[in-house]
Amino acid sequence: MRFMILVKATADSEAGKLPSTELMTAMGKFNEELVNAGVLLAGEGLHPSAKGARIRFDGASRAVIDGPFAATSELVAGFWLIQVSSKQEAIEWMKRCPNPFDTPSEIEIRQVYEMSDFGEAMTPELADQEAALRARL
Repeated sequence: MRFMILVKATADSEAGKLPSTELMTAMGKFNEELVNAGVLLAGEGLHPSAKGARIRFDGASRAVIDGPFAATSELVAGFWLIQVSSKQEAIEWMKRCPNPFDTPSEIEIRQVYEMSDFGEAMTPELADQEAALRARL
């Protein structure tokens, strides 16, 4: 099972405050544990939303909205993509994570859909197309 681990933004992360050397060192050690255990697929920090954009869809219409975005608690400051055997294992790994910020913070854990989760909507043709795309990655 794959899980996307979302590090929720804070006022400091949205202000562009960078982590301390101590926090970078602690996160580096945690990431090394994930790699050594063979569970880390990807992981990065994100620039503040002021440097980002959103695209709003309405039928065929597209509207681009430049950041920054309100509701800091709903924004993402970073992520990990891990592969483990269960949600409980993902939770146990993330409980070992250093606090991502110098202030109270939150990490959200979300399971990634697998092709088999889509049932009959995933036709053999769509499955073949998806497999071909993944092979090209």
